[in-house]
Amino acid sequence: MVCYDNMSIDFFYNRSMKNISETWRPKDVVVVSLGLLVCFFVIFANILVMMAIFMNRRFHYPIYYLLGNLAAADLFAGISYMYLMFHTGPWTARLNVHQWFVRQGLIDTSLTASVINLMAIALERHQTIFTMQLHSKMTNHRVVLLIIGIWVIAIVMGLVPTMGWNCVCNLDVCSTMAPLYSRSYLVFWAVLNLLIFTVMVAVYTRIFIYVRRKNHRMSQHTSQVKHKETVVNLMKTVVLILGCFVVCWTPGLVLLLLDGLCKSCNVLTYEKFFLVMAECNSFMNPIIYSYRDKDMRETFKRILCYPCRSSQQTDDHSGVRFNTIEQERKRRVLQDSWVARRGRDGGGERVNGGQVVLKDAEKMLEDSES
Repeated sequence: MVCYDNMSIDFFYNRSMKNISETWRPKDVVVVSLGLLVCFFVIFANILVMMAIFMNRRFHYPIYYLLGNLAAADLFAGISYMYLMFHTGPWTARLNVHQWFVRQGLIDTSLTASVINLMAIALERHQTIFTMQLHSKMTNHRVVLLIIGIWVIAIVMGLVPTMGWNCVCNLDVCSTMAPLYSRSYLVFWAVLNLLIFTVMVAVYTRIFIYVRRKNHRMSQHTSQVKHKETVVNLMKTVVLILGCFVVCWTPGLVLLLLDGLCKSCNVLTYEKFFLVMAECNSFMNPIIYSYRDKDMRETFKRILCYPCRSSQQTDDHSGVRFNTIEQERKRRVLQDSWVARRGRDGGGERVNGGQVVLKDAEKMLEDSES
């Protein structure tokens, strides 16, 4: 068996009819510029989510830890796409085989982490909703182990093509969209993710049916109504996150499936468009948090307004301290002058004396300040 590890990327791309442009066309510049802009927003927004969950004690529960881990996966996706933007277009030809696998592996890892994390959230919600609880009783230790397990699986899945499931040694099975990936791997990848999507949709459908039936049986007691509303609102937030993920990623996965099964299909026509859709999903979650969760929205405001609030508090404290010192000094001057005045006139006319003393004290205060 002959392997082509030392061949250039152009060699694989030309065989797959996916040509690499030699110069920067206006279209390439626009795509890379918009891609980098989206990446910066993705990174900033998901860092904001992770900071909010860390700072606000009301979010220190398993469901929010998993949502924070989802934000970490989206953050990783933003970094992966940024790496892709700096290694695309004419820059692609400068990559060797191993660098190309790194580029693709980063994206595969971020997608896998997001999918598995969404599955973990679905199972957590299934466990808590069916007992009409707001938060799971899972310990922090188990949550940490679950998060570590998610990332281990994601990294392994991202390394699978590099470890051998590729077409470097069998050019006849190379795909069109990913010229170094085997078509069978793309089919496996697409089917696995679509199957996970289907399972998650089924889980949430079952949860909604149960919650709807349970709501009819609940009494109208105020505490129970508020608890019910909180549970339902959190469910809606999670389902919106899942819905956006499915809408953004399903077209790309279907395209990968077609690429793996249909050699004559022109999948390159919609490739960049579906890639942009998948990238946009990474900044949808912070928008959903802001729209659905009031506490999260308020925490975002506190974080973003912290520098302004800190400077304002510093100015306020300085003003209060200055006024207090000035008032204390004036009070002491007035007191000493009043005592001296009473000692001289034996307590004469207090009104006139007080006015004189006040004028003397004010003059003394002006002299001391000058």
